[in-house]
Amino acid sequence: MSSFLRLLGGIPGAVLVTVGLFLLLATVITQDGDVQLTDDEAIEITVTRQIEDIADQRVEDFQRPVLDAPPPPPPRVSDPEFRPEMAMQMGALPDLSGVDVDIGTGFNPDRDAQPLVRIPPQYPTQCMNRARAVETVTLEFDVTPEGSVIDPSVIDTTNPCFNRAAIRAVQRWRYNPRVVDGVQQPRFGVRTAIDFSLEE
Repeated sequence: MSSFLRLLGGIPGAVLVTVGLFLLLATVITQDGDVQLTDDEAIEITVTRQIEDIADQRVEDFQRPVLDAPPPPPPRVSDPEFRPEMAMQMGALPDLSGVDVDIGTGFNPDRDAQPLVRIPPQYPTQCMNRARAVETVTLEFDVTPEGSVIDPSVIDTTNPCFNRAAIRAVQRWRYNPRVVDGVQQPRFGVRTAIDFSLEE
């Protein structure tokens, strides 16, 4: 209801302002104030500055740079029968006929969450006046199955002024997610410490 009343009151006001501006401009245009320039006043406009040639330049003043000589090519072997010696000795293979050994596949797909992208935090300028040389913020967060950081929280800090900058930096980090039995899983309780130091 209030927006409807505002619309009803605004339309007549807008019409009055528009008509007033139109009448003001019409009055200014219809005035006989022509501007004429007299012939006595000369107008000089300099667009570009001319470059003067110097007659004292000589060809001898311009010298080509001296290039370094390329290194000599490596020596070539002239003997076509040249072959390096490759002496091999074979040892005796052990007898494993009575031993049951499971060597596995050599590939374990399971892994913990691993950092991919760690963007360093920006030093907050509002904390410079009351900061020590090095300030540390310890954080804990979770990693989703897609590798994003969620729910960061501050566990310990040497200066609370740096907490927000540390949380913003951690939220932009990306991880390789935790994999268990070939399935991506969330990783809870990842802890990290971020140091803030003033650059000398």
